Amino acid sequence: MAPQASNPIVHLELHTENLPRACGFYTQLFGWRAECVAVGSASYLALGLGNGIEGGVVERESDTALWLPYVQVDSVHAVTERAQMLGGSVQLAPREGPAGWRSVIAAPSGGDFALWQRKN
Repeated sequence: MAPQASNPIVHLELHTENLPRACGFYTQLFGWRAECVAVGSASYLALGLGNGIEGGVVERESDTALWLPYVQVDSVHAVTERAQMLGGSVQLAPREGPAGWRSVIAAPSGGDFALWQRKN
């Protein structure tokens, strides 16, 4: 049996310019459940992916949709700094939200990902 990754992907977030169309497609194709949830004073469209991975959908202006994986870490600030030292660039500096802290990094070889530190 292979060892479990110390920093698993815990959340996938779809960024799309057409939220209703994207949700309709994925809910009909895979049976994923879309649900609007209150997050602090705002709301968020959660997407039930199953198997312990959380998901969500964010509407944003863009020519192309993208999936943003969230990687769980012990310290968003420390891993964000380490990513920069390894050649990554910070797209979103560490910030606190209702459920935890996140940052978004662009890898030097291409591709964005988020770092996630859940509040205890």
